[in-house]
Amino acid sequence: MAAVSLSVSTVKPLGDRVFVKVSASEERTAGGILLPDNAQEKPQVGEITAVGPGKRNDDGTRQELEVNIGDKVLYSKYAGTDIKLGGEEYVLLSEKDILAVVS
Repeated sequence: MAAVSLSVSTVKPLGDRVFVKVSASEERTAGGILLPDNAQEKPQVGEITAVGPGKRNDDGTRQELEVNIGDKVLYSKYAGTDIKLGGEEYVLLSEKDILAVVS
């Protein structure tokens, strides 16, 4: 089996999927208590780095995605597939798992 080297520029989502760079998790609580790595919650906010061409409709046409590259989004807690590339964390998820665009 050949080794494949992945980078953000080589990942192209299919269908209605998006590739999201996960924001850093909070290391301290609101009260200032330092949290260890295993107690930190998975962040639910990230920036879109790549988008797919869109979902196919029944008539064969593509439905464009409502989000674009560079949008900051809030997504479902347990959605998508976690991917680590170059020491950074990403999530590959479907557009339906995106809850809101954060401005």
